[in-house]
Amino acid sequence: MQEPTFTSLTDLAAERLGGKVLYTTDDFFAEKENLIKPGRGIFIPDKYTDRGKWMDGWESRRKRTPGHDFCIIQLAVPGKIKGFDIDTNHFLGNHPPFASVEAAVLKNEPSEADIKSENIKWTEVLPKSPLNPGSQHFFEINSDNIWTHLKLNIYPDGGVARFRAYGEVFKQFKKGEIIDLAAAINGGKALQCNDMFFSKMDNLIMPGRGLNMGDGWETKRNRTPNNRDWVIIKLATAGHIKKVLLDTCHFKGNYPDKFSLEGCFFNEENKFDAEKINWTVILPPTKLQADCEHFFIEEIKNAGPFTHVRLNIFPDGGVSRLRVFGSTAFTLSR
Repeated sequence: MQEPTFTSLTDLAAERLGGKVLYTTDDFFAEKENLIKPGRGIFIPDKYTDRGKWMDGWESRRKRTPGHDFCIIQLAVPGKIKGFDIDTNHFLGNHPPFASVEAAVLKNEPSEADIKSENIKWTEVLPKSPLNPGSQHFFEINSDNIWTHLKLNIYPDGGVARFRAYGEVFKQFKKGEIIDLAAAINGGKALQCNDMFFSKMDNLIMPGRGLNMGDGWETKRNRTPNNRDWVIIKLATAGHIKKVLLDTCHFKGNYPDKFSLEGCFFNEENKFDAEKINWTVILPPTKLQADCEHFFIEEIKNAGPFTHVRLNIFPDGGVSRLRVFGSTAFTLSR
């Protein structure tokens, strides 16, 4: 199945970005927190708990009373929702026949008392829609509203492996504010790369240090002389670069020999063509070490302002994280 274009946006609900499942009516068979974990979920045939079959998702018990089950999710960061993926992977005889999604704007985490007293003003963003067993269900959302919390309803009960809320980060920046311009939590986005055979480019700009070697960007072994692998990141906002951190955490026998960083200023996103852009050197080719954080301040050749950066690695290998700290060039909301 070819995924819709909105899946290239940021999963605003993702646990690794800071999303939280705050409340559920029932998670008797499988915990609500599984909904926003990475991947599509796994299945282990002979694994059971004292409550029944172990499942990698959120699963409620068979409902014998009126009503339906739901989960409330706090987004990692406020944003515009452009699409959902409600995935019933491995839930075959126990998936919910229907689901819907509501959204709200809340300043704080709602208390359980608030939820039960229905004090929250919810707006339906996805009407009640059919679900199939063991399948991804993509729903495009046409709205520019900013939301902070979502309510996933299932009718009447059952199991959902994963829930994704793809959209655009909304943050307000003041001119001169120092932030990590590349960070996904601030609105940075990995746009393109020439290779991500072993692990995805999006990992580069996730919070924290890499959990393991799979939690980074790693390319295949390339035998071409003088090879260069690259990834392009759109910064959260145009900024002047003050400090760069490149982390090869966990990459010990497969870190790149060298790296360089380039930047450009380009506002016409729909016309972005990496091959036609004049890139400016931010950091020249520099030797790297295994499993190490590399910091650069005085070595920066050009501070910008830039809207995009291109990380080059020579000849190939793996990088855990890239941080591009800088001052915002404009007062901006996005």
